[in-house]
Amino acid sequence: MVLEDKGLFFIPLGGSEQFGVNLNVYICDGRLLAVDCGMGFADENFPGIDLLLPDPAFLEENREELEGLIITHAHEDHIGAVAHLWPRFECPIYCTPFTAAVLEKKLEEAKIRHAEVNIIEPFDQIKTGPFSVQPLPVSHSVPDACALLIETRYGRVVHSGDWNLDPNPVVGYRSEAKTFKEAAKKGILAYIGDSTNANVDGRSGSERDVEKGLAEEFKNCPGRIFVTTFSSNVGRLISIARAAQKAGRKTVVVGRSMHSMIGAAYDCQYMKNVPDFIAEDDMDDYPDNKLVIIATGSQGESRAVLPRIARGDFPDISTRTTDTVIFSARAIPGNEIKINEVKNNFSAAGIRVIGPKDTANVIHVSGHPCREEIVEMYQWLRPKIVVPVHGEHTQLQAQADLAQANQIPQIVMPRNGSVIKLAPGQAEIIDHIPTQLLAVDLKRIIPANHLSIVQRRKLQYTGVVHVTVVLDGRGELAAEPKINTIGLIDPDDMAEEQFIGNLHEEIIDILDDMGEDEISDDHFVTEELRIGVRRFVFHFLGIKPAANIHVVRIP
Repeated sequence: MVLEDKGLFFIPLGGSEQFGVNLNVYICDGRLLAVDCGMGFADENFPGIDLLLPDPAFLEENREELEGLIITHAHEDHIGAVAHLWPRFECPIYCTPFTAAVLEKKLEEAKIRHAEVNIIEPFDQIKTGPFSVQPLPVSHSVPDACALLIETRYGRVVHSGDWNLDPNPVVGYRSEAKTFKEAAKKGILAYIGDSTNANVDGRSGSERDVEKGLAEEFKNCPGRIFVTTFSSNVGRLISIARAAQKAGRKTVVVGRSMHSMIGAAYDCQYMKNVPDFIAEDDMDDYPDNKLVIIATGSQGESRAVLPRIARGDFPDISTRTTDTVIFSARAIPGNEIKINEVKNNFSAAGIRVIGPKDTANVIHVSGHPCREEIVEMYQWLRPKIVVPVHGEHTQLQAQADLAQANQIPQIVMPRNGSVIKLAPGQAEIIDHIPTQLLAVDLKRIIPANHLSIVQRRKLQYTGVVHVTVVLDGRGELAAEPKINTIGLIDPDDMAEEQFIGNLHEEIIDILDDMGEDEISDDHFVTEELRIGVRRFVFHFLGIKPAANIHVVRIP
């Protein structure tokens, strides 16, 4: 068991096989330090589920050894699961001021009032157990983002969090070469690094360019402009507001999560010199060509504002053909279908839709480092070990290949649950911790492979037949069988309605073929009807549906 071993270990419990659900653990001589606890978006493979969470079982089982949880920044894929999962492994939380402001709102909404949230500043020293941690400021699309310099008796590790080398950020810090070169003076054992854009050449660009690009794009829009982006991208919200002001327009924000982020930004004094937003109720006071509406839903989330507007079911905001919709965000892999559905709904209504690839103007830059920036970080830190995290396998492999091309001595490719020994000795995967995804299912949290989700997924493709038969004491039908189907036929189609009549006859034939002992056995009757109904439907429709059989006995 790794907790019984002396040494320094790293375990990604989430975020190293997919985008989102980041949860990482460092272990030093049996003591644990957690870094980030984020959520992810569910796709069509999880019917009825919007949000996915990492599995905190390992932390829960070892909560007595857990020194604390450090949040690198306030993006949902790093902070969004805390309010859902923290009660399972209660420990002190450490984060910078803006991150703390966002987190405290989430904890308040979840009615968690006893969490210990410690506010830290860049370059503070956090000493807990065998760990000494120093937040290193980095540029990202949200304020107060930090990498972490984690020092132990076995060596020093840089956990990058999300970062880029924006030379002139709209909000927050810059990633300064001198910060990381100074950290490297005592040697860096390992770099645990963001792989999001490791397969993208060049550099990520500057948020200042987005402000200019949006201002140019707005000039070509005759009516209202809807812009969607990540609600936690505070830098982008500021860029949109400033671009709108240059175009002589007022800005409206629609979406609870965006209002929450903007509120935290105001509280932390990050909205200075930003044009005031107008209230949603005041939109009608302005002509269409004087409005920019920022809306949630850049990833096609069905309950967010923009997808609802596209479907025509958002109160008080209906579309007009003079509108323009701008997606100022990249698609997280797996969300393309949902995003395209939103775009198609607008396009079908005659509304112009613009994405980053549809215009020469810069309307989006990534908050994550591209290849040139990653190489620059290697040069600053000169780590002995690189462990790629934060991405799907393609991105992790791209960073591993990049590290190899830059003569990094040791490279370890993780999967979620990999137990990686960093020191002493050769860096290697020595064990695996069972881990999985969790799903937020309305009022409960369940495993993502929970039977209810598996059944929902199956019903999407197979449909279901419900049959109720009422038998008397002699085993004869006391009433006509009741048949209901879901996802198989259109009851308004006369030809298909005949299918029900044929199935009715099949059920009676199955019952008539049973002997006296068989018809008196409820289990036998149920199984014979279930098998017969599925066989009948498959013969006529080519589908094997779920079949629910209810046998009712009356005296």
